[in-house]
Amino acid sequence: MDATREAVPPGAPGRPPAELALGARRQILRFARDQQVHLGSSLSVVDLLVAVLRESGGLAADRADPDRPRLVLSKGHAVWALYAVLAEHGLLDPERPGPWAGHPTDGLPGVDAATGALGHGLSIGAGLAEAARLRGSDRRTYVVLGDGELNEGSVWEAVMFAAHRRLDRLVALVDVNGMQQEGATADLLDLRPLDEKWRAFGWRVLPVDGHDHPALRAALSEAAEPTGRPTVLLAHTVKGKGVPFMEHSAHWHTGTLDQAQFAAALAALGTDGTGNDD
Repeated sequence: MDATREAVPPGAPGRPPAELALGARRQILRFARDQQVHLGSSLSVVDLLVAVLRESGGLAADRADPDRPRLVLSKGHAVWALYAVLAEHGLLDPERPGPWAGHPTDGLPGVDAATGALGHGLSIGAGLAEAARLRGSDRRTYVVLGDGELNEGSVWEAVMFAAHRRLDRLVALVDVNGMQQEGATADLLDLRPLDEKWRAFGWRVLPVDGHDHPALRAALSEAAEPTGRPTVLLAHTVKGKGVPFMEHSAHWHTGTLDQAQFAAALAALGTDGTGNDD
């Protein structure tokens, strides 16, 4: 057996978030060894998903509970990060037979809405938050978007609706990695300054390093304080985070890894495939 085709480590509640994120990035590479996946954006958003899962106490703990937190992965092409994070929490078996869907599908733990076409997740999340408000529920709704996705006009319609309804239990997390499939977001449609735009629409804006786990936890805790306004975390990240030859590269927006690339990527994450990694 190839030394790099090691077994996936079991989930372990209580593990430090940085350890969970590292395990998730390794799992994303395993997915990419076996099939084409969206690599760059999955590697950039891992830490955000780890933070949301920990802050929410486990989104999938009791799906029958109407007051449980909700998650909408609006940048659905990064579902590989969600698969990997769920696996690290013991909520999904990454060894189950494929094929794996390239976008979130109904019935998956941690998935409250099937997504794929960009620009719709925040509208779904706003609807979930409005429904909770109308029934007097304190449940929180998290929506994870990409910065390239903000090119979609429907996002800004949802931004206006959420502010108008004062949905202060709605939290948007924007994965600001500065890249999209065709290149740099600033070159394709420059939306800077993002913080001023969201603030102008009535949102509380919390800029944060999207790879800094203590900072993410502090921002999500602050977002939980009701202010009468929805909150957006502008999480600054690196596309392809952790693998230098993928970082800041549109080339690795999607891809499949051959064995040499897989081994090199694992090594970049601090593992050499000798058995000390997992």
